[in-house]
Amino acid sequence: MHQLGVDLESMGVSRITRLQVSAINGTILEHHLNPGGFGISRYVLDHHLAIIARLAGVMIEENTKVNDILYDSSSFNILTSKKSYTALIACGSFGKRSNLDVKWKRQFTSDHKSRLNNYVGVKYHVKSNFPADTIALHNFYNGYCGISRIEENKYCLCYLTKAQNLLRANNSIPAMEQKVLMQNPYLRKILSDAEIIYKSPLTISQISFDKKEQVENHVLMVGDAAGMITPLCGNGMSMALHASKLAAKQIDLFLQNRISREEMEERYTRVWRRQFESRLRMGRRIQGLFGQSWLTNTFVNIAKRSPRLVNFLVKQTHGESF
Repeated sequence: MHQLGVDLESMGVSRITRLQVSAINGTILEHHLNPGGFGISRYVLDHHLAIIARLAGVMIEENTKVNDILYDSSSFNILTSKKSYTALIACGSFGKRSNLDVKWKRQFTSDHKSRLNNYVGVKYHVKSNFPADTIALHNFYNGYCGISRIEENKYCLCYLTKAQNLLRANNSIPAMEQKVLMQNPYLRKILSDAEIIYKSPLTISQISFDKKEQVENHVLMVGDAAGMITPLCGNGMSMALHASKLAAKQIDLFLQNRISREEMEERYTRVWRRQFESRLRMGRRIQGLFGQSWLTNTFVNIAKRSPRLVNFLVKQTHGESF
């Protein structure tokens, strides 16, 4: 962030140094996080990055939908809702699931529903008395909810749950929160006391943690479009930034005619997998320990008594600083 020119100090970002994990029965684990992190909303971060990009000569098209990206021997034709563009390089950083994923028939969009690909995500921005230095993960049946401070004394409160929970609540988010999430006493207090800033939550369905390809139709994938780590690991944004740095290095070599397009794609795929594949795999394994009451309760109770185990799991999902 500092290398790009983002002044984090002036934004009042939170410094997160503590982890809190609760089981459905109320068992609580508290742990010091090393190296920790900071909290910032995408609204603020994207705004500052857009300013920096424009100052560097980048043209940003807002309110523009990309309908398709077509590769033709040496360049791309990018079809949008406004006009078409020709480009030598194209990167896909369009998140968890987009219209292009479906159009290109990427594997994860057609897989049968399973424990890895049938999730619903819900996010709020709230005001709360929750400790500013702590990120929490509170478990409930078939899901978990995280809360952490962002800028200006606001908090991001988001949860992931299996689609069945929402169906059983007649597709009502408030009813699901009342019947399912509030069975955890910590979540009951947080949800009862929190002041919701925006009228409606942001929701997304059909979230998949299945494996993805890092290059599709010669387009280099970055962030969740390349592979999504389970949210309980808490560092998806950091991984997206890191992946963009890895991609930029290979793109630069290609634009200097030092490597071919094929080499650029192969090298990017290789370094991406070396950096992230084992972390995503570990994230999926850890997620498998949450959701079932007895398993979650048992795991949190064991982890509470074993700080070394917690340190190991954090390291396995967060990798090295970059």
